[in-house]
Amino acid sequence: MDRPPGEPGTGVPPLLVACALGIERFALRGGRDGAPGPVRVVRTGMGPAHAARGVSQALGRAGWDGAAVIASGFCAGLAPGMHPGDLVVAGETRDPGGTTVCDGTDLLVRALTRALPGRTVHTGPLTGSDHVVRGPERAALAAGGAIAVDMESAATLRTARAAGPRPVAAVRVVVDAPEHELVRIGTVRGGISAFRVLRAVLPAFFEWHRSLLLPRR
Repeated sequence: MDRPPGEPGTGVPPLLVACALGIERFALRGGRDGAPGPVRVVRTGMGPAHAARGVSQALGRAGWDGAAVIASGFCAGLAPGMHPGDLVVAGETRDPGGTTVCDGTDLLVRALTRALPGRTVHTGPLTGSDHVVRGPERAALAAGGAIAVDMESAATLRTARAAGPRPVAAVRVVVDAPEHELVRIGTVRGGISAFRVLRAVLPAFFEWHRSLLLPRR
């Protein structure tokens, strides 16, 4: 379990980054230089039920009830022309449980563009599923307007908002796409590319967090 660089309660709201897989958490365990406050990366486990439970438990820890929350990790791209290693910044997450509007989407896009020059960043609805989506089902979700799908982001953000008002966001790295379907992460070039991109996103998360802490005028 990650130790935050300082304890909550210092006046700076913490940042909670939630992911599902061990390989995602490993990629996200980067340096904390530039973080404006305490940071924790929590692995929830796969699927919406595990995501909801893991985030609820993390926000129930002393001092973390007011944390900003980012759902991160890998996703499947739905739009033609997407490639492994592309970034997805959700404008909203959606699943059968409802829709959650994300905060600071444009800010995150700018921060990611600076942190990862040359990488394509897509914005739009990120939809949730309780299983791995392939083939015709992927096309059906794209027809509904979603640009990417994963199993945890919608449940993560919905649970975070239900626990109290806070900034929330979802940033995912495309690990497979309509023309580039993967069988197993890390065994082909696309999976390795996505892993490398995920390792580099934390500075953008910190910039998003810091900007949201600035007084509003």
